Amino acid sequence: MRDDGYHDLVNVFHAVSIFDEVEAKESELVKVGVVGEWADQVPLDDGNLAIQAARALAKHAGRSYGVELVIRKAIPVAGGMAGGSADAAGALVACNELWGLGLPPEDLMEIAADLGSDVPFSLLGGTAVGTGRGEQLTGLETSGTFHWVFAIADGGLSTAKVYAECDRLREATGEAVGWPQVSEPLLTALRTGDAQALGAVLTNDLQPAALMLRRSLARTLETGRDLGALGAIVSGSGPTCAFLAADADHARDLSISLTASGVCHTAAPTTGPALGAHLI
Repeated sequence: MRDDGYHDLVNVFHAVSIFDEVEAKESELVKVGVVGEWADQVPLDDGNLAIQAARALAKHAGRSYGVELVIRKAIPVAGGMAGGSADAAGALVACNELWGLGLPPEDLMEIAADLGSDVPFSLLGGTAVGTGRGEQLTGLETSGTFHWVFAIADGGLSTAKVYAECDRLREATGEAVGWPQVSEPLLTALRTGDAQALGAVLTNDLQPAALMLRRSLARTLETGRDLGALGAIVSGSGPTCAFLAADADHARDLSISLTASGVCHTAAPTTGPALGAHLI
């Protein structure tokens, strides 16, 4: 762990086409409303990253602005899919347009890095390696489209608790942790668009900790593998699980079967890489 409380990471980010919509309307105050399946789990006060993003952008511009943000949620809350970070990135793009600031992407990325480790990638999109605490990004070359299924659990997992459990497990087992590095086979699979090869090398160092805190996830992963997933992994700090499928038909069938199996709240097929936050 670093002096600032974060862990040094090497993380491969991959944006998929499950997204929230963030609408920015004129207002005297900075406020937010949320609609959608996960709306009741999203804070509406200063704990909301989208509000923090709007205020940070106004401060950067040296002005006092108001905005009413309306977030239409589709990304699970506390699901290891960076939904809050995506909303913050969306708020930066939307407010930059609403307020007519015309700030370049470099300025937005700088603000994003101060908001959270995942916010810069939510702006960038595509596929990238994140280093530092995840905010230092290098884009990766990918070929074709990858088909994924995300099995969404009931309830969330605290990222801080998952990292703490990861540290505890490593200390208890005496695991020697070297400097994190990107897997060359994984980079090759992304570059060549080889889904079979990518599925075989998917790894997540936080997965053992997430499984300790939510034992039922082991059954979810096992079920997905039994149903023919090319790869199965806990997404981020969990509890969402990601499964790589061979093609669109396989992803649809896998999604239906996972939902019917009862090992998750619901499952959703999607594709990647996808765009980062952008105007529509």
